[in-house]
Amino acid sequence: MSEDLLRAALDAAGHGWHVFPLRPGSKPPALHGEKSCARTGECAAGHRKWEQRATTDPDRIRAAWSRAPFNVGIATGPSGLLVVDLDVPKDKGSSDAPDGAATFAALCERAGHTVPDTYRVRTASGGEHLYFTVPAGVHLTNTAGTIGELVDTRAWGGYVVAAGSTTPTGAYEALCAPVAAPLPLWLQTILQPAPKPAQTPSGAVAGQTSRYADVALVNETRNVATAQHGARESSLFRAARALGRFVAWGDLPRHVVEDALQEAGQGAGLSAAECRSTLRSALDWSITHNSARRATA
Repeated sequence: MSEDLLRAALDAAGHGWHVFPLRPGSKPPALHGEKSCARTGECAAGHRKWEQRATTDPDRIRAAWSRAPFNVGIATGPSGLLVVDLDVPKDKGSSDAPDGAATFAALCERAGHTVPDTYRVRTASGGEHLYFTVPAGVHLTNTAGTIGELVDTRAWGGYVVAAGSTTPTGAYEALCAPVAAPLPLWLQTILQPAPKPAQTPSGAVAGQTSRYADVALVNETRNVATAQHGARESSLFRAARALGRFVAWGDLPRHVVEDALQEAGQGAGLSAAECRSTLRSALDWSITHNSARRATA
C-alpha cells in the first residue's frame, strides 16, 4: 500500500503537479496547522500551508511518504490546473436527480461543444474529476455551483485527491492516461470573474453612474446578441454577471436587465429556458457578491 501511494505521488509530480500528503485513508491534509506550527524548517519564516508546501521534488516526496501510507493531494493552483468536480446526488434514492456529469454535459451541449476529452479520475463517491491546464497568467479560484448543480471546480486555494488514493468508501481511479487538455475558452469565460467597471472619476456629477449603467446595458446586450455559435451561453453568463452589480447598486432594475438579455440570448439562438436558467444563476451570484457599492471619491 505505501509503495503504491508513493508511486502515485511520484507519478503526479512527474507531470508537474504539486503534491502533498493527506491523512491515510482520508482526504484532509496530513500537515500541521498554523496553531501547532513550531516555526521551524520550512516554516522558519512563518507558517506555510499545504498549498505552499506542495512539491514536485522527488526527494521530498520520498521522505514524506516513507513515514506513513498517506493519500495523495494535488494542489491545483500551483500545478497550473483547473479540475472540474462532477459529483453525484447525496440522496442515492433519488434516481431522477441529474448528477454533475449530466449537468456538465448539458452545459457543454448548450455551449455548442462536446464534453472535453481530457484526463479523468473516478472519485470514491462515484463522481469524476476532469483535469484541465490553465493558460499562463490566468488566475482562477474555487467555485461551488457556479457552473451548475453538483459541478464544482478546484484551482487556486483548492486541491483534489489523486488517483491511487483510497478511502473507506472506495478508491480514486484514473480512467485514462494523465494528459490534461487545455481549459476550453468558453469554460474559462464562465469561471473568470466579471471585469470591474471603470472607477467613477473624482467629482463625478450626480447621475453619472446611472448613465454608465445604461451604456453598459447597451454594450452587454449587443455582445450577447452578436455572440457566435459556441460562445452564446458564456457571453450571456458574462453579461449577466457584469450587469448584476448595477442591479445590486440600484442603477438598473433587475427586470430591465433580464428582459434585455433574455431577448438578446434568444435572438442569438438560445432557447427561452436556457436564457432564464443562465440569467437567474448569474444575476443571483453577481447581486450577492456586489451588495456594497464601490467607493466613490
